[in-house]
Amino acid sequence: MLWLALHFHSLSLEVFSRGVAVPEPLAVVEKQGGRTWVVACNDAAEACGVHLGMAAPAAQAMADGLIVRKRDPSAELESLAGLAVWAGRFTPSVSLEPPDGLLLEISTCLSLHRGLANLLKLARSGIGEMGYAASMACAPTAHGAWLLAKAGIEKAVREHARLETILAALPLALLDQPPAVLEGLERVGALTLGDCLRLPRGGVARRFGQSLLDELDLALGRRPEALAFFVPPASFERSLELPAPVHDAEALQFAVRRLLPELEGFLMLRQAGVQELELVCRHERRNNTVIKLGFAKPTRDAARMQLLLRETLGRTRLKAAMHTLVLRAPLVLPLSASSADLFQKSREADGDLLLERLRIRLGKDAVYGVETAADHRPERAWRAAWGPKRAAEPNRHRPLWLLPKPLPCHDGRLKLTSGPERIESGWWDDGDVARDYYVAEDRNGAQLWVYCDRVSGEWYVHGVFA
Repeated sequence: MLWLALHFHSLSLEVFSRGVAVPEPLAVVEKQGGRTWVVACNDAAEACGVHLGMAAPAAQAMADGLIVRKRDPSAELESLAGLAVWAGRFTPSVSLEPPDGLLLEISTCLSLHRGLANLLKLARSGIGEMGYAASMACAPTAHGAWLLAKAGIEKAVREHARLETILAALPLALLDQPPAVLEGLERVGALTLGDCLRLPRGGVARRFGQSLLDELDLALGRRPEALAFFVPPASFERSLELPAPVHDAEALQFAVRRLLPELEGFLMLRQAGVQELELVCRHERRNNTVIKLGFAKPTRDAARMQLLLRETLGRTRLKAAMHTLVLRAPLVLPLSASSADLFQKSREADGDLLLERLRIRLGKDAVYGVETAADHRPERAWRAAWGPKRAAEPNRHRPLWLLPKPLPCHDGRLKLTSGPERIESGWWDDGDVARDYYVAEDRNGAQLWVYCDRVSGEWYVHGVFA
């Protein structure tokens, strides 16, 4: 087995900062004991003199305009679940390592992603697109990979012997052990995992507890690991709180780009697509603004969604400043890829994209397809269609091009080549017709669809053949 560990070392900060392209000075604080301390801050805050461990009042006095947010463990866990949904694009075997990590079993999907190096490159790129930063490490054991990632050692280790050598040099502070155990080990001179491994197992178990040995055995592969894999939700809904109020819908494009990779990963894991998206803008003391986006066919292509959302947001006006953005997929549909898509670009997809962009620019009611209707009268045998269209059986005796209104025909030199096709219908809705249709050829060789009104005896041209 081969495990990929992702340690999101700045998750407590990124849940507040990833929604903007140019972040303002931001610090995350947490109450410890009777005082409130800075537990995370961005580069802009550090440039103003703010640092980890600084008291919150001192940080606010140090940096004018500093945004101070209280640490939100629930938001961090929600973001971790969103990252697990995104990681489903690589493998279905994803396990949460709260509060700031993921474990992915990737040995079965390396061929699908063209090798480990390419998989790591894709993972790194996707994490950056979503506005996160992570340390990545690979190892034959999940806990071994996790310890490497926590230590910032970004290596891909495949052999157990090499893993033990690297882990031996790591500090014991990386272990998930109570502070009393770590302090006791330090008093006996054990500062690294290697120091601890050289101590007698029996004495370590009696003095520090069996859990310490169990954790070391997990990391080295001497004890089987039992991990619970993440189960994605049935529907997709992700929110992103913005650091500052936003007044312009077009400015949301950057924030939307942070959420789309998570949706794409969710759809790939579910082997599904969406035909409609909802973008919910939450305001203070005002009803939410809901922006809907429709697709010609179900899709899971994040780049396509982003293009159409950019078109939509550019034509949207917010009724008030908003503080939170929600991306929602109300209906998830099965989606199976065509085998032809593996080898050539689909022209149909390009046509669908053009149709979707025209609907955004001109309005849904202005762009539609055509489907057949159950009516014998030619002018009423079709109707506008916005969804999947019902196909009609081809009829070589009827043209595709009908005139908007039948025109009187006074040319007596028409040559009738086929017919008649008699149509008598419409008596129930005051649209009664009685016609004999023919395919005719005029003196220039053009083929026309003509009919004789059986009541008046007049002749009319109703269509033209290509």
